[in-house]
Amino acid sequence: MPITLLPADEYIVIQKTILTEYDRKNLVSYYEPIIGSFAVSLYFTFWRDLERYQKVKTSYSHHHLMTILKAGLDQIKESRKALEAMGLLRTYVEVGEPNHYVYELYSPMSPKEFFANPIFNVVLYNNIGASEYELLKKEYAYPSFSLKEYQEITTSFDHVFSSYCGENYAFESFGREVLPLQFENQIDFDLLLSSLPKGIINEKTFTKRTKELIQQLSFIYNLDTLKMCEILRLSVNEKGAIDKENLRVQTRKYYQYNHQGKLPTLVYRTQPEYLRSPKGDTSKKGRIIEVFETTSPYDFLKSKYKNTTPTSRDLRLLENLIVDLELKPAVVNVLIDYVLKKNNNKLNTAFVETIAGQWKRLGIETAKDAMEVAEKEHKKYVNKLSKVSSKPVSKEMPVWFDETIGKEQMSEEEESELASILEKYKD
Repeated sequence: MPITLLPADEYIVIQKTILTEYDRKNLVSYYEPIIGSFAVSLYFTFWRDLERYQKVKTSYSHHHLMTILKAGLDQIKESRKALEAMGLLRTYVEVGEPNHYVYELYSPMSPKEFFANPIFNVVLYNNIGASEYELLKKEYAYPSFSLKEYQEITTSFDHVFSSYCGENYAFESFGREVLPLQFENQIDFDLLLSSLPKGIINEKTFTKRTKELIQQLSFIYNLDTLKMCEILRLSVNEKGAIDKENLRVQTRKYYQYNHQGKLPTLVYRTQPEYLRSPKGDTSKKGRIIEVFETTSPYDFLKSKYKNTTPTSRDLRLLENLIVDLELKPAVVNVLIDYVLKKNNNKLNTAFVETIAGQWKRLGIETAKDAMEVAEKEHKKYVNKLSKVSSKPVSKEMPVWFDETIGKEQMSEEEESELASILEKYKD
């Protein structure tokens, strides 16, 4: 049963790790381009509240967060989920009047860990682009130094200190702890193992770290258990063990082979929080905007296919819009909806890219702006065609155009279309 978060609900912050100023820099450099500045600000606020709690042992209400961050509970909750998803936070609740929450902070990854992570590494690259990505790697790279001509003369511990039998003191100490990522859709390792030919792999090779790597790769490359099984066959060495580096390479090659050489993109990501409309607009248009903002382009297009997988051609078109033209996810959703309505449910590549290019030049980044410019362009097109053509011009428009959803009475067909759009994506 869902638990409603209220301003009066109290919380404390605890830690299972050591946090340093170096972590602050890593959060801004690596995590902020993925989860946004507000989520990072929430982490920093929790960090400050942790320091206060260690001194005075006091709890805070969530109204405290709303005041400090100048934000509503919905935005705070969404950013908290982003921190949880990125392995920076664990959340616990004790239901009562009010509810009591415990937020447990974890360290961000080090640069070395971050660049070695198959998910974060690719998502960061797609979010900031190749040139910024390379600059970031150089900024955190350690200069190489050859010790080939040197002889190590480091003194060992037992050459300096002698053994002393004294009283032992037990105390709880903190180490640096990074929270592993959690996934809702897990790879079925029993099915994976049973699908591999007998004798090809040593069952003991599926260690915890190997399973984590397989799960991460399957997530970022959107692979199911059976597809991952095909790739594993190519990644097993002569001893029946999985070559982890080869597994990364083979997974990447598999994806690129099926996606015309491209790396995974953010077709599964939703609109960034800072580009979303304010919460609370319950009008018909406001509800549709929320759909565009909270649905990934992949899922939105999939819904147009009656929840079956879109064709590879249409998926490549999505990739081009997001990667090559760098359109925001909500803008892509508006564009897809507009073109399908105007073009008899066909995604004509040239037509889509013409509109996408215009929107890119106009700097369109939000669903609301995309909807407005689409409506204006449609009106201009209808007026121009009406003057030069003797034939009647179709004035069919998407259900979210102002004149349609602004009516007090909508037609049965319009009501049905609006209900269908909202039903597919409601929580």
